[in-house]
Amino acid sequence: MGLDDGGRRGVGSPDRLSVVIAGGGTGGHIEPALALADALRRADPDTAITCLGTERGLETRLVPMRGYDLALIPPVPLPRSVTPALLSVPRRLATAIGAVTAIVDRVGADVLVGFGGYVATPGYLAARRRGVPIVVHEANSRPGLANRLGALLTPYVCTGQRGTRLRHARYVGIPIRREISGLDRLALAGKARAHFGLQPDLPVLLVTGGSQGAASLNRSVLGAASAIRAAGIQVLHIAGPRAGDVQVPPGPAPYVVLPYLDRMDLGYAAADFALCRAGAMTCAELSAIGLPAVYVPLPHGNGEQRLNALPIEAAGGGKIVPDAQLTPDWITRELLPILLDRELVGAMSRAAASAGNPNADTELARLVTEAGRARARS
Repeated sequence: MGLDDGGRRGVGSPDRLSVVIAGGGTGGHIEPALALADALRRADPDTAITCLGTERGLETRLVPMRGYDLALIPPVPLPRSVTPALLSVPRRLATAIGAVTAIVDRVGADVLVGFGGYVATPGYLAARRRGVPIVVHEANSRPGLANRLGALLTPYVCTGQRGTRLRHARYVGIPIRREISGLDRLALAGKARAHFGLQPDLPVLLVTGGSQGAASLNRSVLGAASAIRAAGIQVLHIAGPRAGDVQVPPGPAPYVVLPYLDRMDLGYAAADFALCRAGAMTCAELSAIGLPAVYVPLPHGNGEQRLNALPIEAAGGGKIVPDAQLTPDWITRELLPILLDRELVGAMSRAAASAGNPNADTELARLVTEAGRARARS
């Protein structure tokens, strides 16, 4: 809906849905938020989308790069323990709520969607203040504080994992980019392997620990590199910023090391199997495209990465290995036989695909539109 010069809803203004998306901070919040934005625009190109963020988050680069408006608000980090910083939280939160309220008024928001993190809490409270419908999406099995609050304020609560305990929760999966969810790995495999200098007919193991790499994964795979290559298995290793320091033992099969990969669709298409962490987005992407994996959850935190991968393992599409147990010997003894069994890899691929939802973006967009249209009609 449009606004008149005084910031109020204009009578007779174009019937255009205005959506505010609070998904700033980390990639785990931003990527599903942008996937939702893409789905909303595919359904209705006239949809107005405003993303909330802070000057500290990755959104300052990612949101404009994807062509969406970004409105910055003051960050309100919550201390993990009782410290003097806790005393400043109420004042900082009030300031952030005021900033979001001004944005909601300026864009004539019909609905606010939150993905958790620093910007979601003031977003939920500002929307509540203005009577704007709220949609909550929680990607992880263990909800964060912001989304636990948001779930108390709305009946529109979506989860990325089955069994996540939130009020009014309904499972939709995690929205991911269409470049990934619509990927035909088999059709693109030859082109992708040629892109990386890999051979077309040998199995490919993709190793990735995220944008910063993962030291334990790197050490274990490099320790087993001679055995992997001798078995005729190629490796596409996304080693992180220190990839230049990696020394790969010689062997007959190609072993490609990269510091990062901005075309993960090509990485996924080139691969038959993955060795990776178990972040919510990683699990969602691999299951959506049916790429089986060994998941190595982060050894610290609240254990949510293991929970992210459990449904995939239960379906037969992957295997969870504790970080402390991932060694070169384990890779040689346990992983190599799997990689060399094409029938098993194929069965695991089909099982992985059964555990995901490649249409989560569309389903969430439909719910957001429903909530926003209900407000616009009122």
